[in-house]
Amino acid sequence: MSTILLDPRRTVVFAGDSVTDCGRRTDPDGLGDGYVRDLYAELGDRRPTIVNAGISGNRAVDLAARWSADVLAHDPSLVSILIGINDTWRRYDEDDPTTPESFEASYRSLLDPLDCPVVLIEPFLLPVKAGQDTWREDLDPKLEVVRKLAVEYGAILVPADIELNKQAASVGAATLADDGVHPTAAGHRAIAALWRRFVLED
Repeated sequence: MSTILLDPRRTVVFAGDSVTDCGRRTDPDGLGDGYVRDLYAELGDRRPTIVNAGISGNRAVDLAARWSADVLAHDPSLVSILIGINDTWRRYDEDDPTTPESFEASYRSLLDPLDCPVVLIEPFLLPVKAGQDTWREDLDPKLEVVRKLAVEYGAILVPADIELNKQAASVGAATLADDGVHPTAAGHRAIAALWRRFVLED
């Protein structure tokens, strides 16, 4: 896996929502200022071409709608996906829920056309605001979908929800995501570290 990732002749695509986007569409480098840029900087001269295909507000169904143009067109040697928190959030702020079954169907449509290694990053919630604890009822079934698909498709799972919540227990959730969803700079560094740990380190 690391041989593929560290080959500068290849392309790695990071797909997702605002946690991946991080302003990449107004960044001259196209990387944004989150975990994708952190990984880009840390890999240094060994890095492949890195493409950030995150778009704020996206749900799994939105990724599926733009998958061919935004991901497959790059002929990636590896695809990293972080999606799902908006599938939960929209239930609570817009009364627009996504069922686990619909989420799984959309997620499968992302995975089915890929013929390269895949990394699935768990969507995560670090409750900060009143009422966010109740979001678990919606998010946990979607986390189970991601974990199941990682096994079924032979993908590498980055257990971000589990690991970030462990860190939040000691440093405080707001240190990692001041609204419970969007990472702070420290939160992005933590995600990048988890990605390196589970993807690059044997």
